Amino acid sequence: MIQKWREMSSHRQRNIVLGVLGAVMLLMIVAYAAFNSQLRINGTSNISSNWDIRITNITSSLSGGASNATEPTYDNENGLTASFSTNLVSPGDYAEYTVTVRNNGDIDATLTDIEISDSSNPAIIFETSGLEEGDNLLKQTEDELVVKVSYSDSVTSQPETTTSNIEVTLTYEQATGGSVPEENTVDMGGQEISVVTEGDGLYADTYEEGRYIYKGANPNNYITFSGETWRIISVESDNTIKIMRNESIGDMAWDETDSNNWTRPATLNTYLNETYLLTLSDADKVIAHNFSIGAVEDRNNDLAGQITGENGTTWNGSIGLITASEYLRANTNTAQCETLSLNNDNRKTCLTTNWMYGAVPSGGYMWTIPPHAGLTLQGFLCVRQQLSG
Repeated sequence: MIQKWREMSSHRQRNIVLGVLGAVMLLMIVAYAAFNSQLRINGTSNISSNWDIRITNITSSLSGGASNATEPTYDNENGLTASFSTNLVSPGDYAEYTVTVRNNGDIDATLTDIEISDSSNPAIIFETSGLEEGDNLLKQTEDELVVKVSYSDSVTSQPETTTSNIEVTLTYEQATGGSVPEENTVDMGGQEISVVTEGDGLYADTYEEGRYIYKGANPNNYITFSGETWRIISVESDNTIKIMRNESIGDMAWDETDSNNWTRPATLNTYLNETYLLTLSDADKVIAHNFSIGAVEDRNNDLAGQITGENGTTWNGSIGLITASEYLRANTNTAQCETLSLNNDNRKTCLTTNWMYGAVPSGGYMWTIPPHAGLTLQGFLCVRQQLSG
């Protein structure tokens, strides 16, 4: 099975149309509470990053008459508090405690505070070395803080107590510019969906600010609408959600008079917005929206330019089709599949990392709403067909 793009030259070749592929726009932010019984998001995508910084070991080194009143301890629950109790006999005695801190997670961290309890005993001095506030602790690494407790040489008379009780607490925050980005979520119909940076899931669209798109072989973007299974393409910058019917509605021509003008309107436009829309039980939840219908250059190698061209001409309506760039942006393999040229050259690979490919009927075709820039006939298509090799 391989995939490529091509244009059609005659309405007599009636092709598979994914009915409202990328077409229905739902105003989730306002409307969800009113129809949550009809609209259900069936899956979420979660960031797999892990925050886990803790003290893993404490060793002590004693000098002179110093001794441990109790063994050093550290908090296994919160992980970042250590306690020491030291007996000091005479000036010059000291104990050094080496505290090992490890970042077992996959988020870089910064030490923002070292808090040491103070016994207010002028005869006892606390000093630290090694870790300092502002130091970074990278993921899967460790560092050490040395705490020195000593009997001051400047003491001229015996203090009332020569026992030191000390507690050290370390505070870490995520490092600025750390290797794992800060987790963020998108409110989608009352559900917080995590934004990911790898694997299948919801991504920030790198080409259009404020927009989020589902990418990968099979992300959890399924949704129930009008009693049918649909899939979420994107959360638009205006907080509407663009969804695509999961199955074809049948074989239809883009336009039965061979026009490539969607706004004329094309016969498929008329059918979807005047006939098919009325068959949806939740048609009142569909809102009119601007669809990008700018013509597309075949085999171009400039996705940013293609998106600009698509967005250069718009049509306002309720139901339409996906754009060619929406298909490309659904692929996680950007190195080999991000442009029409790359997608064509690497089609056997590209079909394995793009969930939209699975919606195309075997041996069939998928129309897009923008027309082919080099022709006056009909629209631009995604083609799936059986070829040898």
